[in-house]
Amino acid sequence: MRIRLRLKEERKKRKLTQKELAQKLGISEVWVKKIENGVNDPGRKLMFKFEEFFGVSHRELFPDLSQQNGDTFCIKKTG
Repeated sequence: MRIRLRLKEERKKRKLTQKELAQKLGISEVWVKKIENGVNDPGRKLMFKFEEFFGVSHRELFPDLSQQNGDTFCIKKTG
């Protein structure tokens, strides 16, 4: 399990509950919880929704899904 602290910090900084964030992103509260706790990974589209909503790079929000390869970043293939 990978806890995504930056994702949680950004949500809390905006004083949003997981339910409120879920409503704003059009997903379920359970899905937000699982993503924050690293139980599930967001798809590419959802990852960029989080990035746009928070104004923070998806690489910072989901560091466990990005890997540095030389001087470029790649999204790790999951599932």
